[in-house]
Amino acid sequence: MSTPSGSTTLPERLVSLDAYRGLTMLFMASSGFGIAQIAKAHPDSSFWELLHYNTSHAAWIGGGAWDMIQPSFMFMVGMALAFSSSRRNAEGQEQRKLFLHTLWRAFVLVALGVFLTTGTGKQPVFGFHNVLAQIGLGYAFLTLLVGRGWKVQLGAIGVIAIATWSAFALTPIAGPATDYKALGVTDPGQVLGGFWGHWNMNANFAAACDQWFLNLFPRETPFVFDKGGYQTLNFVPALITMILGLMAGENLRSVKTSGEKLGWLLKVGGICLVLALLTGTTLCPVIKKLWTPSWAFYSGAVVLWVFALFYWFIDIKGYKAWTFPLVVVGMNSIAIYLAYQLTKGWIIAIGRTWLGSGLFEGTYGPLMQSLLVLAALWTFCYWLWKRKVFIRI
Repeated sequence: MSTPSGSTTLPERLVSLDAYRGLTMLFMASSGFGIAQIAKAHPDSSFWELLHYNTSHAAWIGGGAWDMIQPSFMFMVGMALAFSSSRRNAEGQEQRKLFLHTLWRAFVLVALGVFLTTGTGKQPVFGFHNVLAQIGLGYAFLTLLVGRGWKVQLGAIGVIAIATWSAFALTPIAGPATDYKALGVTDPGQVLGGFWGHWNMNANFAAACDQWFLNLFPRETPFVFDKGGYQTLNFVPALITMILGLMAGENLRSVKTSGEKLGWLLKVGGICLVLALLTGTTLCPVIKKLWTPSWAFYSGAVVLWVFALFYWFIDIKGYKAWTFPLVVVGMNSIAIYLAYQLTKGWIIAIGRTWLGSGLFEGTYGPLMQSLLVLAALWTFCYWLWKRKVFIRI
């Protein structure tokens, strides 16, 4: 950990942060361990149904462990910003240089998000719901809150939560004649009744904005809806998650004792959970795909408490040796994210050639595919780590 702001000593790496980031990235790269396919072979098993729920996205309301991947990543962006800002200040970097670096990083993140969204299409696909694009869209604003104090940061959270809720709540609910199937809605649970209808899938304020915004870019066909229900404007309420991470990082950089820092993480997580219960039962549904304020508070509580557990066990208790496989990945999170997005299919194809297709077929074939991809990507990160190559933006 770092010394207080103004010291010339550079901050040390926080092992718990690297380990948590590594676990998050490995979980993402697991593709859910193929459990969604395996669960189909056990339709009457509550055990496999529970695993399925926690290794796939919720259809609309709620979310299990799998839906905590993006909140974890965005929370850790905020935490890392607190540490990187202190390092750059300790190095005496000029404010102009810091500002230009911020703009460059935001641009690259958005560009990477668009690149990965495009895939193998005939022309670029300008979509901005990818996690990298979402982080890039909010990154410049997040940097404006560094070192501003908890009152300003808390005020920003409040303004964002109220503004985003109001935008949805003041937008008229789609009428009863709305053809939701034409909007990509396949699950009855994605169409909500009463006041919560303001947050129906692909028939809400953010969806209407995307129907205008995304059609400003060249497309093969006009944009009508996103099949998953994700929206570009999600980056605005997602800033709540990143600000919580920034506040957590600045808490860890403070002169408080380790016990006080841990207490802060637990307390703020508890406050977020209370806010999630209050808002999620009265004001708006808990929907990750729209990053509703209630979701921001709910996921914020989870990631704060999970990180608190890592911090207590690793940095306070000192149990660090076991974290090595996670830290290797956590120190190259961008590398494994890009490698997963670009090489997953290739890794599986090579595995079938060398190991035989039979290993990847049958009920548990999807699990073997996931383990192969994880092993290959971890080896790649270890290769980078051994050579002290750490990809940064």
